[in-house]
Amino acid sequence: MVVVRDVSLSVDAGACLGLLGLNGAGKSTLLSGVAGLLPAAGGSVRLEGQDLSRKPSWARCASGLVLVPAGRQLFGGLNVLDNLLIGAHVQRSRAVRDRLLEQAYTYFPVLREKRHQKARELSGGQQQMLAIARGLMAQPKALLLDEPSEGLAPLVVEQVFDAIAAMKQAGSLAILLAEQNAGATEICDSVVVLKDGAVADGAIASGTSGDVAGVVFG
Repeated sequence: MVVVRDVSLSVDAGACLGLLGLNGAGKSTLLSGVAGLLPAAGGSVRLEGQDLSRKPSWARCASGLVLVPAGRQLFGGLNVLDNLLIGAHVQRSRAVRDRLLEQAYTYFPVLREKRHQKARELSGGQQQMLAIARGLMAQPKALLLDEPSEGLAPLVVEQVFDAIAAMKQAGSLAILLAEQNAGATEICDSVVVLKDGAVADGAIASGTSGDVAGVVFG
């Protein structure tokens, strides 16, 4: 069964593209296909001109294409630090790992405080921060974020979105942000709305939350 069809996306370094749609629109399926977790019937995935379409998911990750999945999928029995170091499995240099840890702690200071606490003991918001930070530990060139605001209180959502905006402003990372939350448009440079596995209304450059909400929920 083909779930997603006729979708073409492009994200530049230092930019954030929002992929908005309701549950069942195909957002997670699209991201899983790009990351190599689901087979694609056609099309291609390219990163900095390199064709990753025939590479397995682990090779795409090693090339710089990193997915932070919905539901966080942390190792609950391991502490925060160990979860972060697992994200850095592609990095052999201890100096690089240490630098990436400091970067993660800069975006999410609470993780430094909780670094020796088990992941399952964190709040939902802290677990989401850990999931994103673990993705950053792989030193991505392109970061795919699958509904990072899901199930979070509004104040925590704001903190997560602020961190994503700071990652974008750093200038070297391309971000594809899949969300139901129309408020995500505030940190996106452009937005694509997905309905029934296809693009509903193309890219809405600098669209406001109200503009996108009308397309997604109207």
